[in-house]
Amino acid sequence: MLDLLFVAIGIAFLTGGGEVLIRGSLAAAGRLGISPLLSGLLIVGFGTSMPELVVSIDAAMSGRPDIAVGNVVGSNISNILLILGLCALITPLAVRPLVLRRDAVTVVLASILFLILVGGSALARIDAAIFLFALAAYLSWAYWTERSGQAPSAELHIAEGKEVTSLPKTSLWIMTAVLAGLLLLIIGSQILLKGAVGIAESFGVSEAVIGLTLVAVGTSLPELSISVIAAFRRHADVAIGNVLGSNIFNLLGILGISALLQPLPVHARILDFDQWVMLGVSVILLIFLYTGRRLSRLEGGLLVLGYITYVTLSFTLFS
Repeated sequence: MLDLLFVAIGIAFLTGGGEVLIRGSLAAAGRLGISPLLSGLLIVGFGTSMPELVVSIDAAMSGRPDIAVGNVVGSNISNILLILGLCALITPLAVRPLVLRRDAVTVVLASILFLILVGGSALARIDAAIFLFALAAYLSWAYWTERSGQAPSAELHIAEGKEVTSLPKTSLWIMTAVLAGLLLLIIGSQILLKGAVGIAESFGVSEAVIGLTLVAVGTSLPELSISVIAAFRRHADVAIGNVLGSNIFNLLGILGISALLQPLPVHARILDFDQWVMLGVSVILLIFLYTGRRLSRLEGGLLVLGYITYVTLSFTLFS
């Protein structure tokens, strides 16, 4: 029970810290004259992945690579199956192919890159450098094509920034929000890891399983918040774009930074099962988006059912 309480408190701190940090960062960007495009692309699109980043770095530096890698892979799976599935059940998510084609394909390519780089069952510092180079290339491509008007998805990233309201107004409150957000993220990651490791030991399952499920869902709550709000407001592009941007940053940014700080051995279970699930659901999402040009309620239901099946198999056949 104490471990469950630690997990709940850790998730609450991570969720609150991520929300506060995003609001403080958006307010600071406005004060500094940073464009709405860049604010939406970087601060909101990747800011929602801050809990995953802090937890994975903390786990890597604490000698718990199974949680570090499992958190990223599990988050990418839950982002697509659980979050987009729930959003599509709220309202069918119509998609403009020209807006999302680049990001949807990049998620699939990033998943394939992960499979290639973990072929030796570990992520070394050279692999980390490749991830970070790929992220820099993606960000440069995204920003410059949209800034020059070659891609209409600029509207998406500008709209992402507008989904976040109630920003701090004064310089003091902006600085307080940024520092408080970072502090909550750091404290939350410590508490969550303590609880997650305790649960793994109590139930006799591997840390990889806990990282892929409990920790992954807990750190994905900011993505869930932004996407569900966008779905209720009928902003389908924002709901899907937020998840796609988060998945790209999870793989290329979080694993890149974590493996650069501490090389990460990859659990055999992830190599045998979860990495293929991650690639498979990324391809399925791409197919859904480009066949019907939308995620229907039926497809959303199938995605949620797929996540229930994945979690069930995680704690039974692949535990």
